[in-house]
Amino acid sequence: MTEIKDSVPLGVVLEKRSVEHRWIKHAWRPVAVIPGAPQLDPEGPWRSLRSGAGEEEGAVGAWEHFHAGTLACELFRKETEGYKVNLSQEPPRVFVVLRAGADLEVAHEWVPVHVTVCPYEAQDFLDSGEDLVEPVVMPPDLIAFVQAFVDRHHVDQPFYKRKRKPHDPRKVGFGKRSEHG
Repeated sequence: MTEIKDSVPLGVVLEKRSVEHRWIKHAWRPVAVIPGAPQLDPEGPWRSLRSGAGEEEGAVGAWEHFHAGTLACELFRKETEGYKVNLSQEPPRVFVVLRAGADLEVAHEWVPVHVTVCPYEAQDFLDSGEDLVEPVVMPPDLIAFVQAFVDRHHVDQPFYKRKRKPHDPRKVGFGKRSEHG
C-alpha cells in the first residue's frame, strides 16, 4: 500500500539582521513562510523582499528579508497525530530546518533544507545537533490545508494496556541456565 501524502510549496523567508556582537556581524532567522510561493532553489541566488533600518520589526539593527528558497511541505497519513498537536497550539507553527551553508558548500551562511508542520519530525532534526530548527507562525491558508488533511486521514488509535504474563521461575530466561547447558 502506498503512503497517502499531500504537499504544498512553501517559500521560506529569512531575515538577516545586523547585531552588535564580538564574533558575528549579523544573525539569521526564519520569519515567515509563503504558501504557494514560486519555485526558488535555496542553494541559488535569493530574492530580496524588503529591508529596513533602526527599530522596525521590534529589534535594533538594519535588517533585510529574503525569499531564501521554496521547499515542499509534505503531509503523511501516518503523521496526523503530530499535525493535530500542532493545530491545537496557539498559534500553530511551521518548523523551518536550516543547515550551515559551509556544510553544503554554498555561498549562504544558512540554507533552508526542510519545512514541516509536525513537531515530532522537527524534534528529530533537533536531535542531530547539526541543524537549526526555528518555528514560524503558520499562515491561515496553510492551517486550513493541514486541517482538511487531518480531517480526511486521521484515525484515533485506542490505547491498549499490555497485560503482563505471570513469572514462571522454572522457565529458561535471562540469567537462567537451561537443563542442557
